[in-house]
Amino acid sequence: MKAMVLNQYGEQAVFEQADIAAPTAQPGQVIVRVAASSINTVDTMIRQMGVDLPFAPPLPAVLGMDFAGTISAVGEGVTDFAIGDEVYGCAGGLSDLQGALAEYMSADSRLIALKPKSLSMREAAALPLVGITAFEGLQRAGVKAGQKVLVHGGTGGVGHVAVQLAKHSGATVFATASGDKAFDIVDGYGATPINYKTEAVSDYVQAHTSGAGFDVVFDSVGGNNMANSFEAAALNGQVSTTVSMVELDLTTAHFKGLSIHVIFMLIPMLHNHHREAHGDILRQLADIVDQGGVKPLLDEQTFSLNEVGKAYDRLTSGQAIGKVVVEI
Repeated sequence: MKAMVLNQYGEQAVFEQADIAAPTAQPGQVIVRVAASSINTVDTMIRQMGVDLPFAPPLPAVLGMDFAGTISAVGEGVTDFAIGDEVYGCAGGLSDLQGALAEYMSADSRLIALKPKSLSMREAAALPLVGITAFEGLQRAGVKAGQKVLVHGGTGGVGHVAVQLAKHSGATVFATASGDKAFDIVDGYGATPINYKTEAVSDYVQAHTSGAGFDVVFDSVGGNNMANSFEAAALNGQVSTTVSMVELDLTTAHFKGLSIHVIFMLIPMLHNHHREAHGDILRQLADIVDQGGVKPLLDEQTFSLNEVGKAYDRLTSGQAIGKVVVEI
């Protein structure tokens, strides 16, 4: 089969087309004919950092975690799927798991679900990693109707799904963003945009919560922005973060009695730990999508398999609005 392969990591890393052996279905696995794969920030980190990341695949590497496609073979013990099923998931592209930038990939059947019926393959491929991350972050924070929720990075990959899921739960949602187009996107989700470049945290907390703070803060920006999340949260509030690799003073969190939830969605893949949870989330997410509760935001540019390098460059340029997707 054809695949796009990295033979080195780092600044000089270039995707090269290669013919490699097609996978065969092992017990508990399915083989998927890949239709599309979306690119996530973690994919670009692997390409750039390689062996400096403990979960980078050995070279030569086939990257690509997210995918949508059609099952072409079913391994022993798999009863929930059949040949011809259209599925989506996040099941490869790290450690010893071959990625989706190939014509075929194997996938642990616990990590996938039937794709949303209302989405194209391209749209469905944009959802798994960011959808699971957003769902888990809100679930662990206990989001419910009537709460006020703040999402940092409301038009980002994870953020735009978190905004929609929080809205679907019945919460009143606010999201930080910058620029007229981003504001329009947030507004279109039924949320209130906040210009993080011009509005101080104290000002928008006062304006939208009368100074009490937000019940839940979903921080998809992370790093030093976590201090803003602590400041924006209400007493005994919940903060979910997807980018917490930072040294930070927890004094504010302590005196507010905050609960902090660190979301690292790669754990099931990396450690074969409760993988069925991802399949369950994807099934619930598909239902919400087909009810009209979530619509993936896709970047306007399209890329084919042999344009993977350009697709990675598009994401790292910071110019993409929405998920960057490669069609296989």
